[in-house]
Amino acid sequence: MAAYKRPLVGLVLKVPLNVLTPAVLTRALLALALLTLYVVSGFSRTVTVAAQAPPQRIISLIPSTTEMLFAMGAGPRVIGVGNFDRYPPEAMTRIKVGGLIDPDVERIISLKPDLVVVYGTQSDLRAQLERARIPMFLYQHAGLPDITATIRELGTRVGSAKEAHALAGKIEADIEDVKKRVSGRTRPRTLVVFGRDAETLRGIYASGAIGFLHDMLEAAGGTNVFADVKRQSIQTTSELAVARAPEVIIEIGVDTASAKGRNLSAWDALSSIPAVRNKRIYQLRGDGMMNPGPRISGSVRRVAEVLHPEAFRK
Repeated sequence: MAAYKRPLVGLVLKVPLNVLTPAVLTRALLALALLTLYVVSGFSRTVTVAAQAPPQRIISLIPSTTEMLFAMGAGPRVIGVGNFDRYPPEAMTRIKVGGLIDPDVERIISLKPDLVVVYGTQSDLRAQLERARIPMFLYQHAGLPDITATIRELGTRVGSAKEAHALAGKIEADIEDVKKRVSGRTRPRTLVVFGRDAETLRGIYASGAIGFLHDMLEAAGGTNVFADVKRQSIQTTSELAVARAPEVIIEIGVDTASAKGRNLSAWDALSSIPAVRNKRIYQLRGDGMMNPGPRISGSVRRVAEVLHPEAFRK
C-alpha cells in the first residue's frame, strides 16, 4: 500500500463569549459544520491506493468527490454516497451511507464496495475499512489548484484518467479565462462571508487567507480584507468589519432557499463601510459556491461578475 502525503493546516475559529447565546451558538455550529463538509478544514489530501483494477462498486462520502466522479463519467459505478451529497441529481438516487461525523460502517461494508472515498480525518472509519480489506481513496482539500489535481488523481484511480484530465483541463481553462478578463483591473478589497445570523450581524464567519474560498476571490480579481490572517476562516465582528473597510461584501452559501430570508439590510447600520455606502453587497447562493468540485470555475466567474461586471459585458 502506497501513500502520498502533504502537511496539514488546521482550522481555528474564535468565538467572542459575549455573543454566545443559545441561538448564536447553534448558528455557529451549523456554519462550522457546513465549512467542514465543503471546505474540509483547509487540509491537503492523502491518496492511498490498495488495488490496481478499476473499481466497479464505488462509495463516496464527500460532496465534491461524488460530483467529480459523476462529472468524469464514473457515476454508474457509484453505489453509495454521503448524506449531504446533493449534486448531480443522480447522486440523490444512490444509497446514503452517513457523512463525516456519522459514517454508517455496517452499511458501507454490506454494500461490498471495491473503493471507498473518505475524508482523511475519518481515522475510525479508515481503520475499520482497512480491517475489512476495502481499498480507499483518502481525501482532504486545500486550495483552488488542488481541486483539479484531485480530479486527475481520482480519475486515474478509478480508471477514468482520460475523462478526468479533460474535465480538469476545461476547469483550468475556464478559470484562466476569468483571470484574463479581470487582469489589470483594480482589485477591490472584499469581505467574503459564508455564514452569519439571518437578521443581524452576529456570528459572522468570513474567509481567511487559506483555502479555496480565498483562492477563488483572488482568481476573480478581488483582494481579501483578511489576507493577513493565515487561517481557513475566522469569526469576525461588526467592529472588525468596519476596521477592515471592505469595498465589496460577498455573502456565499449552500442553501438558495434560506438565503431569501437573510436580511442584507442588516449591513445598513455600518454605513461607514465603503461597500455599504456604495451598495456593493451581494449574495451568491447555491451548493456549487461552497463545493470545491467541478463547478468551481462557474463559482469563480460568478464572483468575478460582481467584482468586475464591465469585464463580462458583451
